[in-house]
Amino acid sequence: MLAVGTYARLSKEAGAVDSLLADPSIILLAVGILMFSITFAGCLGALRDITLLLKMFTWLLLVIFILQVVAAVLGFLFSGMVMEKATLLMGQAISHYRNNLDLQNLIDYIQKKFKCCGVHSYKDWSQNVYFDCQDSNPSLEQCAVPFSCCLKKEAVLNTMCGYGTQSLKAWQAENLIYTEGCLEKTVRWGRSNLLLVAGLAFGLLVLEVVVFSLAVLLIYQIDFIIQKRRSTRRSCPEK
Repeated sequence: MLAVGTYARLSKEAGAVDSLLADPSIILLAVGILMFSITFAGCLGALRDITLLLKMFTWLLLVIFILQVVAAVLGFLFSGMVMEKATLLMGQAISHYRNNLDLQNLIDYIQKKFKCCGVHSYKDWSQNVYFDCQDSNPSLEQCAVPFSCCLKKEAVLNTMCGYGTQSLKAWQAENLIYTEGCLEKTVRWGRSNLLLVAGLAFGLLVLEVVVFSLAVLLIYQIDFIIQKRRSTRRSCPEK
């Protein structure tokens, strides 16, 4: 993950990204560095019997575990605020669609995967300056949507299939593109696969608890051996 994030970041053009959320490579770098640092501390501490590194590993793992639980509880209690924040972030992603190739590919993948278009509807693409429906917009993509919104009717990809669709009514546009927003589609997918998502989340938490318990046990074993050696040296008669 760290290598992929570094490569993606170095291969970008300078100034192409205006915000952190519009740059997946920075997220990959941050997560990769965090994972590498935590696992390296735990691995080195276990190999060399360094309790300090093992304690750092356990405390960091405990903090991550607590943050995950708190985030899940807050997300459940304040689901309305989460939806508003998701709407805002997805709107920002749409506005930066043409500014970042990684973000563009991610949005296209989501729209094709969930068969959706925009945040709440296909007309959300007017938030992007290239797809804006205003008469003053000189772009050739005025009132269009990305090709990933289009229904797959032809074997050959037509990247202009979404041109002019924002000016159509929903009942007219649904014959050409997906008209339902991606936010509702992803939420619906999450609810229909709630057991799978909950099972994966629970499995991850159980794995973290097991690793934490093993690390604490190893710390106590190392401390016990060190104390036993010290007591043995003290009990031995001096020559």
